[in-house]
Amino acid sequence: MTDRQIKKRKSRRIYVGDIPIGDGAPVAVQSMTNTDTRDVSSTVAQIKRLEDAGCEIVRMAIPDEVAADALQRIKGKVKAPLIADIHFDYRLAIAAIKAGADGLRINPGNIGDRGKLEKVINEAGTRNIPIRIGVNSGSLQKDILDKYGHPTPEAMAESALEHIRIFEEMGFTNIKISMKSSNVLNTIAAYEILSDKTDYPFHLGVTEAGTLISGTVKNALGIGMLLHEGIGDTMRVSLSRDPVEEVKAAYEILRALDLRHRGPEIISCPTCGRTEIDLFSIVEAVEKGLQGITASPKVAVMGCVVNGPGEAREADVGIAGGRGQGVLFKKGEVVGKFPEEELAAVLIREVKKIAG
Repeated sequence: MTDRQIKKRKSRRIYVGDIPIGDGAPVAVQSMTNTDTRDVSSTVAQIKRLEDAGCEIVRMAIPDEVAADALQRIKGKVKAPLIADIHFDYRLAIAAIKAGADGLRINPGNIGDRGKLEKVINEAGTRNIPIRIGVNSGSLQKDILDKYGHPTPEAMAESALEHIRIFEEMGFTNIKISMKSSNVLNTIAAYEILSDKTDYPFHLGVTEAGTLISGTVKNALGIGMLLHEGIGDTMRVSLSRDPVEEVKAAYEILRALDLRHRGPEIISCPTCGRTEIDLFSIVEAVEKGLQGITASPKVAVMGCVVNGPGEAREADVGIAGGRGQGVLFKKGEVVGKFPEEELAAVLIREVKKIAG
């Protein structure tokens, strides 16, 4: 643990399936399938991969009644709670609840008039199903957009507050809130504004963030800065990529803030002209060889004799290489010297030993 502890925003507790959200619970990691939900076998396979990566809540698109029916069959084959993502047709939300969805994500701005929304809320209330009110900068209510001229942070926060008021008037408070924009600073500001006005739990994300590198950077900044302020109860790293990569990136953000730790932390040098081993190949082999480990030892893969030995000594286990060979460290002590071609295998073996 670090000396600087993050003071979390106080939020009320809800549950998505058996996953606690808010009120001091660990920040829950979510992702969303990109398979056709109607293809049950492909969707189940992807959800199982997400579960193996540590995904705790899975969201799925429900574009029609066939997808709603498929949700019921999918649910019986996976462990993670399932959230049905609904747009435009309130009847699909009701069908998804009846099919066994553990939660809904709706944008009240496109779900229909108040009467249709009330039918969804009544069904969710009867079955104790939480609803995420999803405010998106690209689909704000016309009157709010006219008022502000653009999807500003203030406009997004006002939209969320208006939806919250409607839900509360209908007697429904089993909700969490998200306010997403592809603009990182607008996303941060919107959550900051709303954080002082309500205690409902927040789901964090930066929508349409982009590809692996640009998207990870945007999410790390947007989500990471909010989490550092103590804001956020669940999160999804949105990437144009295999959703398993979203989960990996989410845990790295949480690890960097010392909020949650899952899997080995690999410390590796960027290499320079002093490097005399094929460090890129070694670190790739180590990363691949340690997949599936949930324990979180610190692992160092260093390529030269300048900073390498010091970094390796600070890790639980590590190697420092040079001139076709390397030294293995465990808990700061040198335990052996090995040729370059054996370094990855030796390090993987030692990490697995201490990871149990």
